[in-house]
Amino acid sequence: MPFKSTLMAAMAVASLSTAAFAESVISVDDAYARSSGMNAMAGAAFMMIQNTGDTDDQLIGVKSDIAARVELHTHKIDANGVAQMMQVEEGFAIPAGESHMLKRGGDHVMFMGIKQPFEQGATIPVTLIFEQAGEVVVEVPVDLER
Repeated sequence: MPFKSTLMAAMAVASLSTAAFAESVISVDDAYARSSGMNAMAGAAFMMIQNTGDTDDQLIGVKSDIAARVELHTHKIDANGVAQMMQVEEGFAIPAGESHMLKRGGDHVMFMGIKQPFEQGATIPVTLIFEQAGEVVVEVPVDLER
């Protein structure tokens, strides 16, 4: 087999194995989104992200067409005991074989400038962006009662 054909075959196998790896190691469970009301300009999404692989990963970004801006956020308690939300630009570590919970009062996905109200039972497409696994699309159900 000529060198060029062998090289192309090896590259094809490598690209397929990388795609399979990315799809199989990150899973998302118990996702839901909520906003404070029909006229709210902001909302949030919460979920359990699991890394079933043997390589650490990092959630580094998020995107969705539902809002003007979508960011990874957390809560920080200041010296006066007041909680404030802040963007986490570096994202969240998802160690190999472990999980990371995005939850109310903690780390979460923040939607700012919501383009339409969150309606009970609807779903919001959200793309989570990981350093290793790449993009993972999640359909997040809206649950305003949680």
